[in-house]
Amino acid sequence: MKALAVFCGSSKGASPIYIQEAKKFGEELVKRNISLVYGGSSVGIMGAVADSVLAGGGHVTGVMPDFLDKREVTHRNLTNLIIVDTMHERKAKMADLSDGFIALPGGAGTLEEFFEIFTWAQLGLHQKPLGILNINHYYDPLVALFNHMTTENFLDEKYRSMAIVNDNPGELLDQFAAYTPPSVKTYLHEDQT
Repeated sequence: MKALAVFCGSSKGASPIYIQEAKKFGEELVKRNISLVYGGSSVGIMGAVADSVLAGGGHVTGVMPDFLDKREVTHRNLTNLIIVDTMHERKAKMADLSDGFIALPGGAGTLEEFFEIFTWAQLGLHQKPLGILNINHYYDPLVALFNHMTTENFLDEKYRSMAIVNDNPGELLDQFAAYTPPSVKTYLHEDQT
């Protein structure tokens, strides 16, 4: 695993633990020589992860839509900054550049990014690991919803297992390294993926 896309908030959250753990996650990426691919912001959890990786001498690629770059939230000290036109292009570029995907705490945008990647995995559009770093039990309600979806037969267990959840960055990355994607039923032809 050479590069991971991280989806997370552009705010700091209600507790200092979110920033502290985001920095620890960045340190773990550097320790494992894994590059960070993220949304390119200098603020909130996004900025904390990027700053942590950069401080450790790691490689950080930010992917920023032009309209957000004009609002001056872009991190200007990244290893690589890619400016795109739309949010859709941002997500596609992040997916192309990454070997896996991890959600840290964030809001609706973070969930939207995570669920699109999760859906793509279920459809067989990629076989990369995806997971959640469950800092401060932030994602416990979402994990409960996943379990409820499975119980109610709206999410097959083999697809539920695609979303790896852990509160320890090192253990989560170990699970990523050992990940074997389940077989998925797809209606796509090879040339469509």
